[in-house]
Amino acid sequence: MHIYTDFILASASPRREELLEQTGFSFLSVPSGIPETIKGSHTPEQTAEHLAMQKATAVAAAHPNALVLGADTLVVCQGMIFGKPSGAEEATHMLRQLSDSTHVVHTGIALVHIASKRTVTAVESTEVMFGQLTETEIADYVANGSPLDKAGAYGIQDEVAPLLIERIRGDYYNVVGLPLRRLYVLLKLHYQDLIKV
Repeated sequence: MHIYTDFILASASPRREELLEQTGFSFLSVPSGIPETIKGSHTPEQTAEHLAMQKATAVAAAHPNALVLGADTLVVCQGMIFGKPSGAEEATHMLRQLSDSTHVVHTGIALVHIASKRTVTAVESTEVMFGQLTETEIADYVANGSPLDKAGAYGIQDEVAPLLIERIRGDYYNVVGLPLRRLYVLLKLHYQDLIKV
């Protein structure tokens, strides 16, 4: 897909960068600097969508002619919202909660193009079931550092993920951090004049 304007990813996430590169997008990465604050008054879906919108809007303000993509991923398990863990202790706690249970991954995405006054948001949700994890498995996974910068303290794309996850229902790429099919559909529906498929 070719986009006839600057396309900016309002994120520093290497996983989102890799997914966009994998699908042939040409883009710039411009981190928004927006803190990922979870508000208790919002549902998880609303929170993910709101944070994605905040990130996209903040970057778009400085790049009004660019099409800006914001995204935010949250994990919800047993009614609790898991963002990125603050450290190894919280990552360990999250993985204990995820063990032998099903959780939902919500990713909010927002597309903002100030020049044409167009803004579109959406949320994609995927169910993930973990197998039962031992304390040793959790400790080893946390020790390798991978869980510390990921919502829910795990990355489905990690080498050890196939050993942790029994099954998923929904978009795999959504769990990685960016629902590519949903993004593609939104671009075609709302920004057809800016893209070539």
